[in-house]
Amino acid sequence: MAESGRGPRERMVFSAAQLIRRDGVTATGMRDVAAHAGAPRGSLQHYFPGGKEQLVNEAVDWAGRYAGKRIERFLAGLGDRATPSGLFAAMVRQWTDEYQAAGFGAGCPVAAATVDCASAGTSTRDAVADAFAAWRCPLAGALTGMGVPSARADALATLMISALEGAILLARAEQDVRPLATVAGELGPLLDSAVRP
Repeated sequence: MAESGRGPRERMVFSAAQLIRRDGVTATGMRDVAAHAGAPRGSLQHYFPGGKEQLVNEAVDWAGRYAGKRIERFLAGLGDRATPSGLFAAMVRQWTDEYQAAGFGAGCPVAAATVDCASAGTSTRDAVADAFAAWRCPLAGALTGMGVPSARADALATLMISALEGAILLARAEQDVRPLATVAGELGPLLDSAVRP
């Protein structure tokens, strides 16, 4: 999840997403975000008058849009031979590659915000739901483009995201990429069987 050439506000949103994916919402402080972003602490109130909740919501929104945009990049990498299993394998490979290169210290910021904030009566719950939708909708569209009936594409997109998020949690707990490989191998044939000529 790279960031470059952005202003202080965008850097802080990106930094919040990175810290949330590593430490969770509760352990991510506003000062930590400003320091990570290389932004003056005084700019937090200026850019985020709604405080930490606003910053978390924007970080979650950024993460959902990022995940949704990755679908297009994965498809481009697959070319004309794109299949549902190939797309899911590419989604899984992003995490496998990260964990093999950098260790198991970080997960999905949207999932972290869900764990920390889903029971709270805040706008973050809505932001999390919107972020998952921003990921699920392009994924369902990609499946439809590969020949999965539209009536089934949304359900399979939900299954893919759920399986990936669960495998990320297991991989972090076990400090092993095996759960990621398992979901890719087991779910792939089911996904491909949904394609209709």
